[in-house]
Parts: sequence; C-alpha cells; structure tokens
Amino acid sequence: QVQLVESGGGLVQVGGSLRLSCAASERTLSSYAMGWFRQAPGKEREFVAAISWTGVSTRYADSVKGRFTISRHNAKNTVYLQMNSLKPEDTAVYYCARHRTVWSPASIVQGDYDYWGQGTQVTVSS
Repeated sequence: QVQLVESGGGLVQVGGSLRLSCAASERTLSSYAMGWFRQAPGKEREFVAAISWTGVSTRYADSVKGRFTISRHNAKNTVYLQMNSLKPEDTAVYYCARHRTVWSPASIVQGDYDYWGQGTQVTVSS
C-alpha cells in the first residue's frame, strides 16, 4: 500500500510563497507521474499541476500557470509544488496523487490517479 504524505501548507499573505512537499512510502514513486490537486470549501476538487515520471513533461491549470512549479526528486522519493504570488483564491486543501500507470505521462484527469495523500491546508489571507 502506497502512502503519500503532504507537508508545507500554512497561512500566508497575498503575494507570498509556499513550497508543498509530497513524500511517498515506496521507492517506486520514480516510475509514476504525479499530480497535485486542490479542493476549496464548497467546491469540487480540481487539477493544479502534474509531472511525468521522467520529470521532463509538466502540465498546469490555467489559473496557476506562471505562478506554480511542480518538480520531483526521485532519489528522495518526493514531489514538490512551489507556489509563488499566492492569491486568496488559491486557498484550499492541496492533495498529491500518484498516477495508476507505470511510466505515465503528466495527466490532468483525476481518474488517472489511484493513490492520494491526506491533504495539506493552504490559506492565503488578504
């Protein structure tokens, strides 16, 4: 059973930055694409960013393009989400997820991911 643990969330002012981390319990993380999703109160969970298993290809939601950067460090079995120029509308619980298929490309589809972390809260105050 793969376990994903997010960290790095917190309270930040508008325009500030945070870096989220997602650590996996198994070393097989390096063979899978990874994604970040978020869910704001009263809203559906939505795609934020994804990275292919090689780390070469990335995809972003339009709302975060140019502000967020997804990266991975396979030797540390960790995926990151660097969030800059944060806005109040970025407030949400952020989840990382592992793609269900080995050697997978970056995907924006939630159904393509089978293991999810417990989430970390990000709150942006104005």
